[in-house]
Amino acid sequence: MQSKIVADILLRPSILVVDDTTDNLTLISALLNDFYKIKVANSGEKALKYLEGDSNPDLILLDIMMPVLSGHDVIRRLKSNPKTRDIPVIFLTAMSEPEDEKKGLELGAVDYITKPISPPILLARIKSQLQVKAASDFLHDKNLYLETEIAKRTHEISAIQDVTILAMASLAETRDLETGNHIRRTQHYVKALAQKLKTNPNFGYFLSDAMIETLYKSAPLHDIGKVGIPDRILLKPGKLTHDEFKIMKTHTTLGRDAIKHAESQLGIQVEFLRIAKEIAYYHQEKYDGSGYPTGASGNDIPISARLMSLADVYDALISRRVYKEPMSHADAVKIIIQGRGKHFDPEVVDAFLTLQKEFQSIAACFMDNESDIREKTEHLDVFYKTNDEENNDV
Repeated sequence: MQSKIVADILLRPSILVVDDTTDNLTLISALLNDFYKIKVANSGEKALKYLEGDSNPDLILLDIMMPVLSGHDVIRRLKSNPKTRDIPVIFLTAMSEPEDEKKGLELGAVDYITKPISPPILLARIKSQLQVKAASDFLHDKNLYLETEIAKRTHEISAIQDVTILAMASLAETRDLETGNHIRRTQHYVKALAQKLKTNPNFGYFLSDAMIETLYKSAPLHDIGKVGIPDRILLKPGKLTHDEFKIMKTHTTLGRDAIKHAESQLGIQVEFLRIAKEIAYYHQEKYDGSGYPTGASGNDIPISARLMSLADVYDALISRRVYKEPMSHADAVKIIIQGRGKHFDPEVVDAFLTLQKEFQSIAACFMDNESDIREKTEHLDVFYKTNDEENNDV
């Protein structure tokens, strides 16, 4: 029984009573002590000192006419402090003029009770304000919980999205034995170019921070269409014939259509998939209109694809391939410059030239493992030897 009484007391709402008159503190404490946990302060300074502690009272009963710090001074400080601004304050005062009550409520008090005190009225109003606070606290906690859950779910969805993109991109990379960390490097190249060009008026309208993040997520899907290219073409170490190159060029359309199909299955428009379609379909276009699949030129090529085009070519130039050694950064830069206004958007080239050290750092960070390259090359040799033997058997 005693433990139940102690538990009941501990669960009671707490009230801080602030008054400079000892008799008033004694009277109010005696009136409320059977229902609430009571803490008293005989000055505004002591009340504020108490409120510096770890726990706040559920409600404050505050006198107005006190020396040094008046009740008005105290409530102003309470409302300016994030820790205490939500504690409900009831003024309990002898100041009974309507203007006094108006001022007290304007300062943030939830109620205004004049002395002499009517015990039933005081108890009723305290109970009412504590019920309001309990409901407010519940909604606040509920909203905080929901916000936390939404943030958690959003993070999970974003993580799943990122993993799915990389898994899809890695599928294409796995079939194209020579690409290594190509998708990771190009992803970072595109982001670097976009961040550099966001202050350029010809690009800034498109390159918001949110769009740059979308480009970063979408870029790995630029070659997803290679999954649909036959191995005899995709893995051929030498130069492609005219007919083989014609088939190879279809990877742009295959990539766009694959993403489009995924989008239709999803049933809603998703920004990163829209950008992924652009990149997959248009990243082989050239600024002068000599690229594929549509022959688009200049600003008719989406910005996303113009960024991807330079990133893709630069990485291909500096990377080892089965049919070629890697080119030096300096030689790759010369080719990029030669392609200014022809293969590449001139302003994208200019941005690239200011980012050379960053591009080199990205390339070094995601450098291909030489042992992996040798393993892939050996696998490719076996693949072609087997194909040749099968062809001879036929």
